[in-house]
Amino acid sequence: MQHPDGYVRSEIEHGIATIEFYHPASNSLPGAILEDLAKTINDIGIDEKVKVIILKSHGDRAFCAGASFDELMAINNEAEGKKFFGGFAHVINAMRKCHKLIIGRIQGKAVGGGVGLAASVDYAIASEDASVKLSELAIGIGPFVVGPAVERKIGLSCFSQLAIDATEWRSAEWAKKHGLYAELHKTTVDLDQAVADLAERLAHSSPEAMAQLKKIFWHGTEHWDTILSDRAAISGKLVLSDFTRNAINKFKAKAAN
Repeated sequence: MQHPDGYVRSEIEHGIATIEFYHPASNSLPGAILEDLAKTINDIGIDEKVKVIILKSHGDRAFCAGASFDELMAINNEAEGKKFFGGFAHVINAMRKCHKLIIGRIQGKAVGGGVGLAASVDYAIASEDASVKLSELAIGIGPFVVGPAVERKIGLSCFSQLAIDATEWRSAEWAKKHGLYAELHKTTVDLDQAVADLAERLAHSSPEAMAQLKKIFWHGTEHWDTILSDRAAISGKLVLSDFTRNAINKFKAKAAN
């Protein structure tokens, strides 16, 4: 699905589905791309030709810069805010409910919602440049929607460290040590080879066994449809504050200089 400022694309080859998203602003996620990403994951998740899924973003630099600042600034009321943040909830829930194992290709920095995506794949393979940051508190909101996914992977203590120290990056080594990443690789070539090798092995594994493993991995998250929607409402309200508007404008002005 093509958009004026980005896309979500998918292809299936030999039982391996690759889903790729792109946005020129460091692969940030406006509402339309979030919607298409959730729909693509849902559709591919029930495709019997697919044995395993690779989730990736375009390029070899930033994996995902999280929420689109332009769309955050365009939110005018709580309903619009809940709808926008609900887009992240829909993507996470699509990944959670998908019957296929999802491999994440994390080739660069992940911020905010990007960390949520990395936490929601079933096996994340990253580059040594794939540092992480939950920057939401710095702009007056919080990692409410992605929080359950991040906490599930790295535990409450490490999640709280990321959420509270919202301006500092944690290295890819830190992320691997605490379970967000399964593997680290020095080069993009090595990263892509590792992703391809694992996908190939899983494509020849038992679909039934993998589906049952997925259920076990996500056991205890059955209430996430409700909780992530409630969290989206919290973010949707906070994003309307003067603090958040001023903070986002400062971030945008700094980025422009």
